[in-house]
Amino acid sequence: MSNVVPRGKVYVISAPSGTGKTTVIKRIKEIHPEIRFSISAATRNPRGAEVSGKDYHFMSKTEFMKKVEADEFVEWEEVFGNLYGTLKSELVDTVIKGEDVILEIDVKGALNIKKQFPESVLIFLQPPSIEELIARLTGRNTEKPEELERRIARAELEFSFSDKFDHCVINNDLDACVNEVLLLISKPKTFGGNL
Repeated sequence: MSNVVPRGKVYVISAPSGTGKTTVIKRIKEIHPEIRFSISAATRNPRGAEVSGKDYHFMSKTEFMKKVEADEFVEWEEVFGNLYGTLKSELVDTVIKGEDVILEIDVKGALNIKKQFPESVLIFLQPPSIEELIARLTGRNTEKPEELERRIARAELEFSFSDKFDHCVINNDLDACVNEVLLLISKPKTFGGNL
């Protein structure tokens, strides 16, 4: 009898602001409520109807940095002046139980996850073009001009990392994009190995 136990798979979805990542993730959750999504920690204030423990683990920068010092994060990054990270408890315990998990994190965090979980699958969502992305960001009317410029500069940086991802999916049509991502995450589990 083998001691090999099923191990969950780690999927990471990253995308520049305005690509539709949140909408794609929401649709995946609606179609497959059984899929486990990691809840990131964040130091920013909740937006709209966001709930701590459901959308993010909201915390102060002081609390976040205490967790960094205690080595409680698998990865963390500063994005637009706020800290975001994946708690080990959100990821490692799930994978050890044999459950698949999807992380919605930035590109640098995705590459850090790949270093620690080489079998993880990195999926980069992108708009049809940078011009389309700028139009989407401008159309949201949620950012001041200087914030919009920062997001566009950040998007260009994130695009430069897209070749490091296992898959790039263009979000030109929401249903087609969701279906393509679902095909990528419906692969069989791997067995064995060390975490």
